[in-house]
Amino acid sequence: MTTYLAFLRAVNLGATRVFPKGDIVRAATDAGFENVRTHLNTSNVRLDSRMRSRARIETTLEDAFARDRGFEVPTIVFSTTEFRALAEDAAALSAENPGLARHYIYLMKEELDADTARRVEATTTDAGRMVVRGRAVHALLLPGYQDGRVDPLNAAKLLGVATNRNLAVIQGLAERWC
Repeated sequence: MTTYLAFLRAVNLGATRVFPKGDIVRAATDAGFENVRTHLNTSNVRLDSRMRSRARIETTLEDAFARDRGFEVPTIVFSTTEFRALAEDAAALSAENPGLARHYIYLMKEELDADTARRVEATTTDAGRMVVRGRAVHALLLPGYQDGRVDPLNAAKLLGVATNRNLAVIQGLAERWC
């Protein structure tokens, strides 16, 4: 049995895409996953599975969530080993860039091809820059960026299926679940 972390995209953001944590746990458990937990009422899920294929786990969860909710719930999965390495890399990158106003990490379903990765990293502005690292893209935002903008560097549209979390959430989940 292997432990995985799943990140649900675009839930609990409005009145029509509600997915309470108890329902997430029930739907994942009904789909055959074990020891399913969420952190508070977030779309961050820890689960155990005998499945070894990340794509199969994502598809199984997405199918279960769609049946339960009646809308698609894109889901991005990492093993605890992958996620721990991602969190360590994020902490190092943040330390290498002192004075950041914000550090968001986009978690992606698939790695970017080399051309797209170059385009994402080329979105550097006075607001900050993007750094591509495997299935994670880091938005390193400087003081003065337009606080509250979801995508101040206009790069998220290049990432495919992705969801973001701030550095504190990534570190907290790695400490708690990895």
